[in-house]
Amino acid sequence: MVAHLVRLRFRLLINGLTRSPWQAVAVILGVFYALILLVLVIAGLFSISFIPTEVGRSISVLGGAVLVLGWTVLPLLSSGVDETVEPSKLATFPIPINTLVLALGVSGLLGVPGVVTTLIAIATGLVWWQTPLIAVVAIACGAVGAATCIVGSRMLAALTARVSSGRRAREAKTVLVIIPLVLLGPAILGVSSLFREFSDLFPTVAGVVAWTPLGAIWAVPGDLALGNPGHAALHALIGLATLAISVLVWRWALDRALERPGRTTSAGGSHRGLGWFTVFPGTPSGAVAARALTYWARDPRYTQSLISIPLVPALVFFYSGASGDLTGLLFVGPIVAVLLGMSIYTDVSYDNTAFTLHLQTGVSGRDDRWGRVLALSVFALPTTIILTVASIWVSDSWERLAGLLGISLGLLLTGFALSSLISGRFAFSVPAPGDNPFKSRPGGGFTLMLSMVASWSALAILALPEMVLALLSFATDQPILGWLALVIGAGKGAGLLAIGVHWGGKILDDHGAELLVQLQRQK
Repeated sequence: MVAHLVRLRFRLLINGLTRSPWQAVAVILGVFYALILLVLVIAGLFSISFIPTEVGRSISVLGGAVLVLGWTVLPLLSSGVDETVEPSKLATFPIPINTLVLALGVSGLLGVPGVVTTLIAIATGLVWWQTPLIAVVAIACGAVGAATCIVGSRMLAALTARVSSGRRAREAKTVLVIIPLVLLGPAILGVSSLFREFSDLFPTVAGVVAWTPLGAIWAVPGDLALGNPGHAALHALIGLATLAISVLVWRWALDRALERPGRTTSAGGSHRGLGWFTVFPGTPSGAVAARALTYWARDPRYTQSLISIPLVPALVFFYSGASGDLTGLLFVGPIVAVLLGMSIYTDVSYDNTAFTLHLQTGVSGRDDRWGRVLALSVFALPTTIILTVASIWVSDSWERLAGLLGISLGLLLTGFALSSLISGRFAFSVPAPGDNPFKSRPGGGFTLMLSMVASWSALAILALPEMVLALLSFATDQPILGWLALVIGAGKGAGLLAIGVHWGGKILDDHGAELLVQLQRQK
């Protein structure tokens, strides 16, 4: 039964990849990058063997603890490490719980992240290669550590299955993921400075972490190398007990989750009235705009696009403040314009099979395109203008206002045009309605990233006229060039938007059925 479930996992993976050659290419590239990471980590572990034993032990303990923590916490912020075979879909089959636990554990171990993690964990033996017996112990401890990572991830996913099924929980996950990712740069700089200032405390911190479930198993080889077999035995006992308890808790939580699966909940409470449908006109494009704006307000998948907007000024201000030059804030408006302009790039893909309603009711492609653009414009246009003017005010660069507005408006409107054009023909692998905003199929995220890079490149080329004029205005102190950039940016952007909506609508009319088939394949 275990072998059958593992084969099922790989069969589902292969079937998903054969649907799209791009996903297969993306998976191959992902494996390639994983191999590069593996080689770099192995080289780093080998180099650690030439530094003092105490330092090597500290690095091993802290690195291993971070690895276990990352794997364990991941289910709180996403849909799990590898849900190709989701336990909830197996609830109706009479599979013994012990068999299911073993099958899911092996399945997680054989995924790309699991294989890379296991190889890295086993490669910690290179730190102690000069003492072969300790190296063998390190390999065994690494295997236990890798198993703890996989089991810990599955355990917490099963424990939080019911809680994380609600919409509010998914929105909270979105916030908890997006904010750290956006602020990753400042965080790395801050941690680096702490490393430099408090490097003497690392052995002490590692010593404390070594007595926790996160770092105990990784401390065993270092204890033996330092001549502390008693500590090594205790740490090994803690590590093995952690793995055993995690398996038992996972088994109990999985059994409970399969018997009483969680239900996807809505926002909680009823919504009175028709909402945005009373604001927009009773036309096809108005109806599409009202529905789209309702999604922007309530769908966690759209929330992740909006959360980064207020963080952009904070991020730019951090780097500008660090250098003491606030002129870097002038980039806020154009950056936000690009993000908002391309945010409806996957709008039809987010609709999933609900897009059928547009085809059945005979909504024209042009009305569909205008409705989605109108909904986004309600908040995107004022946000872009306000942030652009605010950056001018903070940096006291009023002479650059016209040129900067030209760049921002040009990028925003041109982004609308490109999104309207591309989303009318191509469907991308995105989370389905009700899924976690960060859930993706193998290779789907990489395919979307490649298409976005190509679109951003096209956006930069199309926005070159206003950008060149604005930069010339800044360099030569000629205000007339800035105002010309504003006129061209707004005028050309509006023209491109009209062309993009018209052309994208025509493409949608001609290929709507094909697009629906692509969306159905992603269910």
